[in-house]
Amino acid sequence: MCGRYYINEETAREIEKAAGLADEIRRGPWAMGISPGEICPTDRAPVLAGKGGSLRCKWARWGFLSEPFRKNRRCGEPYQERESREKQVIFLARRETVMEKPLFRDSLCHDRVAVPAAWFYEWNVSREKNAFYRTDSTVLFMAGISRQYEDGERFVILTTGANASMSPVHDRMPLILEKGDLGPWIFDGGRTEEILEKPPCLLGRRCDYEQLSMF
Repeated sequence: MCGRYYINEETAREIEKAAGLADEIRRGPWAMGISPGEICPTDRAPVLAGKGGSLRCKWARWGFLSEPFRKNRRCGEPYQERESREKQVIFLARRETVMEKPLFRDSLCHDRVAVPAAWFYEWNVSREKNAFYRTDSTVLFMAGISRQYEDGERFVILTTGANASMSPVHDRMPLILEKGDLGPWIFDGGRTEEILEKPPCLLGRRCDYEQLSMF
């Protein structure tokens, strides 16, 4: 379902090809204090978005704030209460129902983004950490949507039903974009529904502890 993913130098180079900002990407994650390569919910991360008909890179925080948080936030409330509210983030959206949710609907119509990663992680029922990656590329792009908040831009990743490569571990997975769909996903609202319906490509999988679990 994707609760963590990884970016590296290869991810930066692929973003350079799309948006010409590799130097910014290489400086950004490490300078901003993100733990080595891994991106977790509430971290800031690079996403591809559209501006003036061209792809660009922008920084956004992973996770929308829930509506109760946005309505009830008070500057004078105790620190512990603010901290608790800040944990109320939504970092995934189901593609089957994304148009039905007021929190996501406008973003899907107007602020679609692509989230680059070298791979993403999922844990199986034995709590073994699996990494999923494209076998034909050093980067994968996950479909996402973004939204502006008081504290800056935020994004969520769209999920879909698991395909054969993912189903042994989880019944959901990120909606993976093909490179040819990056432009249409970000710029062409008329193709949004079509891309939402596309089945994701098959992915490679590795698990450090998979062999040990067989004995």
